[in-house]
Amino acid sequence: MLLIRPVLDVVKSLPVLIGTVILGRGNGWEWFGLGVTALTVFVGVSHVLTSRYRIADGQVEWTTGLLLRKHRAIPLDRVRTVDVTSEPKHRLFSLSAVRIGTGRHSPAQGANGDQLVLDAVSRTEADRLRTVLLHRKEITTEAEAPPPEQVVAEVDRRWVRYAPFTLSGLAVVGAIFAAVWHFAHQLDIAPENVGPLRDLMDDLADTAVWLIVVVAAVALLVVVSLLSVGGYVLSFWNFKLTRETEGTLHVRRGLITTRSVSIEEERLRGVEVKDPLPLRIAGGARLTAIVGGLREGKGGDKGGGLLLPPAPVGRVHEVAAEVLRENFDPATVPLNRHPRRALTRRLTRAAGGVLILAAALFGLAWIDFLPSWMWQVALGLVPLAALVGWDRYRNLGHAIVGRYLVSRSGSLARTTVAIRREGLTGVVVSRSFFQRRAGLITVTAPIAAGKGGYRVVDVGESAGLAMAEQAAPGLLTPFLRREVQR
Repeated sequence: MLLIRPVLDVVKSLPVLIGTVILGRGNGWEWFGLGVTALTVFVGVSHVLTSRYRIADGQVEWTTGLLLRKHRAIPLDRVRTVDVTSEPKHRLFSLSAVRIGTGRHSPAQGANGDQLVLDAVSRTEADRLRTVLLHRKEITTEAEAPPPEQVVAEVDRRWVRYAPFTLSGLAVVGAIFAAVWHFAHQLDIAPENVGPLRDLMDDLADTAVWLIVVVAAVALLVVVSLLSVGGYVLSFWNFKLTRETEGTLHVRRGLITTRSVSIEEERLRGVEVKDPLPLRIAGGARLTAIVGGLREGKGGDKGGGLLLPPAPVGRVHEVAAEVLRENFDPATVPLNRHPRRALTRRLTRAAGGVLILAAALFGLAWIDFLPSWMWQVALGLVPLAALVGWDRYRNLGHAIVGRYLVSRSGSLARTTVAIRREGLTGVVVSRSFFQRRAGLITVTAPIAAGKGGYRVVDVGESAGLAMAEQAAPGLLTPFLRREVQR
């Protein structure tokens, strides 16, 4: 780390260094940039030199700092997950970063407030720490074998065909385009006036609009597909989900940056099956664990709870049942349908929003601010919006199956969750003004894991209260008013 950390700190300080050198030429400001860079490198090196950790007296302790000393201690009985990551900077020297999750989240402490990060230790030490922290079993010799594992799922390289349907490549293309466009305008450079682009625009001026749209759509589809496939390979190369005899789920994945996440099964609160519309059309889905103590991030992948990448939906269902150790698949159990009033709300919200947009565009076209074709296109999207609203209603449902509360919702981003009822920390019953008029409620099941709470949306009032009472027996009883038949 004494070789890695200074390089990383210099890279982080490059904007300050370049800015002071360019803007402060001849007036001494370049020395300010050099001083800031040197100070940053010194702080980073001192962090590496003073970092120490130990496991003793029933807790893991970590200290660091030269001028400002930091000391953290986490009781071993609070350790919920151990996340081992090896980025390229680590793999160069056979190192790993170990993130010890406690399952407790505090906004005041930031994204990593619930974790203790050891960056970095050897790979052998990372494996030893994982065994000691999760299984409370000390490995004293290198010849001692790690706990045996049962393979639950492995990635099939044919699953890469689902990558283009995750739309991850589209997000990358959008981010790159926005960054380049913003950077160009920050430098007062109009991209449309750059030589090659200007020539391309001139060549397209005499081309039919429909042909330009078709060619652009095909080119975008090819680029998005290639980026999605590349991202799938980088993220899920050699993916393997195993179960250890001590009751721990172990996930390994990654090509350039490898990641190993361990989850105690007794801390598992459920699973979530995600099948957005494009992936659902292709017959795929992904599986995520609902568990506390994992690293914060956007999406289940960065959150560390991914149990199966985009894969055939049948395989996802099998793994979900295997992970829960149940003889039923939460994604295929019969669900209780919601009343027709929920369909009216879905159609009104979906089609109504498009109609309001069309009306606004019509008003702008009437005053000659926008062309007329824009409101006509928006009006043509009303049937599509109504179809999405109907599909959202068709996917609504809930059920109590054994010790699990199962709920499904969404259309463009459909999710099915199964959470353990004994893990619920309460019940939240809410309804808006329009829900009150329709006799509907939304029941939220708070849980100290995953998103923190999962909703059953637009369920009938009596059915929703009965479901809440069954999910958490006795919790709502003091607040229910029952009519007595005379």
